[in-house]
Formats: sequence, C-alpha cells, structure tokens
Amino acid sequence: MASSLLSYPTAQTPAAPTPTLSPPPPSLTVRAGPRLAHGLSAAAAAARAQYPTARGRRLRALARAPQHPPPRRPEYVPNRIDDPRYVRIFDTTLRDGEQSPGATMTSAEKLVVARQLARLGVDIIEAGFPASSPDDLDAVRSIAVEVGNAAVGEDGHVPVICGLSRCNKKDIDAAWEAVRHARRPRIHTFIATSEIHMQHKLRKTPEQVVAIAREMVAYARSLGCDDVEFSPEDAGRSNREFLYHILGEVIKAGATTLNIPDTVGYTLPYEFGNLIADIKANTPGIENAIISTHCQNDLGLATANTLAGARAGARQLEVTINGIGERAGNASLEEVVMAIKCRKELLDGLYTGINSQHITLTSKMVQEHSGLHVQPHKAIVGANAFAHESGIHQDGMLKYKGTYEIISPDDIGLTRANEFGIVLGKLSGRHAVRSKLHELGYEISDKEFEDFFKRYKEVAEKKKRVTDEDIEALLSDEIFQPKVIWSLADVQATCGTLGLSTATVKLIAPDGVEKIACSVGTGPVDAAYKAVDQIIQIPTVLREYGLTSVTEGIDAIATTRVVVTGDVSNNSKHALTGHTFNRSFSGSGAAMDIVVSSVRAYLSALNKMCSFAGAAKASSEVPETATVQSKE
Repeated sequence: MASSLLSYPTAQTPAAPTPTLSPPPPSLTVRAGPRLAHGLSAAAAAARAQYPTARGRRLRALARAPQHPPPRRPEYVPNRIDDPRYVRIFDTTLRDGEQSPGATMTSAEKLVVARQLARLGVDIIEAGFPASSPDDLDAVRSIAVEVGNAAVGEDGHVPVICGLSRCNKKDIDAAWEAVRHARRPRIHTFIATSEIHMQHKLRKTPEQVVAIAREMVAYARSLGCDDVEFSPEDAGRSNREFLYHILGEVIKAGATTLNIPDTVGYTLPYEFGNLIADIKANTPGIENAIISTHCQNDLGLATANTLAGARAGARQLEVTINGIGERAGNASLEEVVMAIKCRKELLDGLYTGINSQHITLTSKMVQEHSGLHVQPHKAIVGANAFAHESGIHQDGMLKYKGTYEIISPDDIGLTRANEFGIVLGKLSGRHAVRSKLHELGYEISDKEFEDFFKRYKEVAEKKKRVTDEDIEALLSDEIFQPKVIWSLADVQATCGTLGLSTATVKLIAPDGVEKIACSVGTGPVDAAYKAVDQIIQIPTVLREYGLTSVTEGIDAIATTRVVVTGDVSNNSKHALTGHTFNRSFSGSGAAMDIVVSSVRAYLSALNKMCSFAGAAKASSEVPETATVQSKE
C-alpha cells in the first residue's frame, strides 16, 4: 500500500491564491452643504449628533439604503451555474441527518419534511440511501414522484431529488430506481480516497479505487442519469495529488458535481478553504463540474469550514436542518444561509435561493419528526437565540433593536408573542385560532385544523391563557405525528405511598377494536408502559425518557420524548460502513397530565416502529391473552 501511494507526489501543491475580496460598500455620503467651524456640513453634524458612534451611523445608512429584490435563482444546469455568485444548497437532512441515533423517520414523515424543504427553497434534496432498506427506497421514490415534480414558490422552483449510493452497481441501480421519477433526478455515489480508509477499510490500492470510481460514475450516466455527484470520502485527509487525479478521472466519466467531504470534521477553516482552492486550480476539467462541500462538526467547525469553502470557490454547500447528522452532526443550513445573507459583502456577494422565512417552521418540524431537539443556545433557531436578559442588553433593545440583534427574528419566520394583540383562551373561536396559526407560520388542512381545534379546546378549558408555546406543542402532538396504527383511547393511573402504582390503558387497534390491559409498576408511567406492552406485545427497550414543561406554571403542558429499540427485523444498512443495524425510534407527546403525555410519546415511538416493520404484520402478531380483553 505504501509503495502504491508513492506513485503520487507527497509534497503539497502550494495553495492557490486566496480570492480577492470585493471592497466593502462605501459609507454613507452626505450631500455638500454649508460647513461648520470643525469642518462638518450642517447635515453631517446633525447626523453625527443623532448617531454619535460609527456603528450607529452605519446602521442608519443600512436602514436608509434602497432595498433591492434578491437576484433570481439561475436556471438549473447540472454542471454549470450561470451566475458565479449563486450558491446551491444541498440538504441531506433526510439522509445524513437521519443517521443520528433515534432520528429514524417513517416514509410519511420524510415526505412531509421533503415538502417543507421544497418550500424553504433548497436546490437539492438528498432524500435517502435507497439501497439501505426497501422502506428507504420507497420513501425516496415517493419524494421523487410528489416533491420532485411539484413547482413551489413564485419562481416555480422544482428541487433536484438525489439518492446516495456506494460505488457498486447494486446501490446505483437502487438509487436510480428511486429518483428516476423526479423531473430532476441525481445519483450521488462515493468511495473513500484517504490512505487510512483505502488501506484499512477498502483494502484496495489507489489504482483500484480510481478504476472503481471511474467505472461506477460512467455506469450511473449510462442508466440515463445526466446529473451525477461524486464524493471522495475523507477528502480532508487524502493525498492532494491523488485527489486531483481521481476527480479528473470521474469528470471524464461524466460526474457533474464534485463533493469534497471533511468526513471526520478534522480540518480547520483555512485548511479547508485552501483545499477547495487547490482543487479548483489543479483538477483537470474542473470547469465542467460544480465543486461542493460537506463538512462534519466533530471539532465544531462545520459552518466555518463550509463558508471557507464557499469563499474559495465551492458553489454547492451540503447542510442539514439544525445541523443534525452522524456523530457531532453536519454544517447547519440555517447558520450557513444566514451567515451568507448577513455577511454578503465579505463573501463576494454570494447568495442562495433559500426563503429564510421558512427556517423556523422547518427547524421545528425536523425537531418533532426526528425527535432531536436543539439546545436553547443553538444559533439562529435556539429558544434563546433572540432572548435578551441582561439589563444592559434590554436597555439597548428597547432603544434600538439593531444594538444587539444582527438579524431580525422576522427574517427566519420567528415572531415574538408579545408583538401580537390576540390572546387565546377558552372563548376563542376557530377564526382567532386559525389567525394565530397563520401568524406563527403554520399552514394546515381543514381536517388537520379540526383535529387540532378539538385538542385546543380541551386544553383551553383547563388553562386561563393558551400561549404560543402551548399551541406549538399541541400542533406537534396532533399534526406532526407518524401514521397512526395504535391510538390512545383512555388511560387511568393511581400512585402514592400507600400501595403499588397501577395503570389501566385502553388502546384502539389498527382494525378498530378496543383493547384494554392493566399493570402495576414502580410508578404510574412504568405501570402504563407495561400495560401498553401487554397489548401491543412487541419486545421493546426504552433507551431514553425525558419530560419537560412547555411554559411556567402548575397548569403547564408537559411534553415527553422517548427513544426505543426493538426486535424489528430489518435489513437497514449504514451508508458509510454497509453494516446492518437495529434502528432506534423516537416519539413525542404532549398533554397537561404527565402520564397521558408519557403514553402518547411511547405510542408515537411504537407507531414508528410498527410502520417501519409493516402495520399489517404488527397487527396480525397481536395474540389474545387473559390480560388483554377485546371489546366491540
């Protein structure tokens, strides 16, 4: 292996010159007028008196500057972007993001998220890894059919639908079968190129790796796919000369996008920027392909590396909503997009086609469907991202919001509750509730609204005031849930210091039959979960359980999140290793009663598991026992 690698020079090619930055926009120009003793015109002196600091005057200038509409998204051509300032956003939430433990989504959930990603304006949706399981193939196919052919937005945007594959014909065939139904299908294939991966994982020589990559890219093109992306896995630790060589070969074979992944999150921003610049300067035929980035967050540098790559010439950025993904996650879409939007002048005027007004809703949807909630201090979408508690900060915010907010919450579709006059309570009607949903950025069908309104009324009868946070918790519990296989009818629990905790649970089976079970436990939640297990009878292990209060107060709604694993037979394969694994499933629930909230969350996770395994099979395996009674 070592001798084989020596055929490529080990000396690093000098980094290409850093692209020259365009000068910052000129400062505010004040028209000539009568001069005062200190040399300032009267207008300039008045401006300085009102805005005594340089930062204040810049903010005033920005506020008065004419607002130009953003440039239109260039027409999509796989290997070319007509506007050199445009950056394509490649979202891999449904593929790499779903590899996070407990983040498994059902096919129906993936379709809902994909529709929202299209509304958000992402250019490419990597919908999954079709060869990993029949369920994933079906999910990608349904996204290709429904989302990959539907125009959204004022510009009639139709996203590219992409499927991941390893460099082998079986994977590529599965990917093409899944995405070929889209108007703009793409196959994304990859193989490792670093010495450590080739030697210890692939056990192949560099020459063999080049031959495989070249052959598989050509095979993907031969199927009729005109849009093929190639990734040299672990490019950040690969030999530069070998990297230039293999990328040049796959371009000859028909690759239209070259994705440069920092697979283990190892590089620093200046290193990654130099890597992209060197690839742009030294790869044969690079003018016939788009350079892309894919940065992992192991050292917390994914967003910084992605921006460095864009500044150095990458024109596709691979990201995920909330930064979810393998290990420490990926570059966060909301961070990358808003950084480009906020610091445009230092990034040579780069822009994206993202409608940032949809960021907040998309973030919350992904949190609910994946079960991965962001930390309060998460940039852009965290609960504290626009919260100000310091007295000095609050004073500045009250005087001028620009003092401590570099972007407006409105830019990402976030609204502050105290800026609206509507206060919801038990007397609020459908029109007021619908108006509030619209203000919060939620568009749901009439049937979904009626289901939600029923839950809203139940809560409003018990709470004096229903907050925005309560509404979003109820929406998550009622609307953003997996396909209902088992539903909760009733639950009753008793507990205390005088005896054993007991729980009685009534569930409605997939065939509509009510099933009841009773159990005892160490507490009311444990007893209720055991009763549920008696009814459904799928071997399950509870991996995580968390209970939080949505708002302050004794009458607050409780939200519960659980993660479970079970003996559900599946042939799921890991995208990078190819090994089969036992999936974990998350679920969430909300109610004013913590036991009810807990049972809802547990059922949500079990419904995901049953949906994945097959609802019919799950139902047919439920035996009638002495502890489970059927009631028509």
